[in-house]
Amino acid sequence: MDFKVMLTTFGMIFLAELGDKTQLATLAFAVDNKSRIAVFIGSASALILTSLLAVVFGSAISRLIPPNYIKIGAGSLFILLGLWMLIFQGAK
Repeated sequence: MDFKVMLTTFGMIFLAELGDKTQLATLAFAVDNKSRIAVFIGSASALILTSLLAVVFGSAISRLIPPNYIKIGAGSLFILLGLWMLIFQGAK
């Protein structure tokens, strides 16, 4: 196991998840429910499953598409979505 990759991945995902909608939703569930362990297990399980799916699909896609194209595509998508949110933030 590559501990450098593991710790880098942990750090980046941890920082990216701080204050995002998943964390806020988990906070709201914890406020509304007495069984906080159930909220923790449900939230942690969902994050584990989504991470597993990302690794499985990422591995499969990387066999078909070169990794640098995937990175460029993902970066471009983030920029486009950011611009979309800035431009159409008040449209109804």
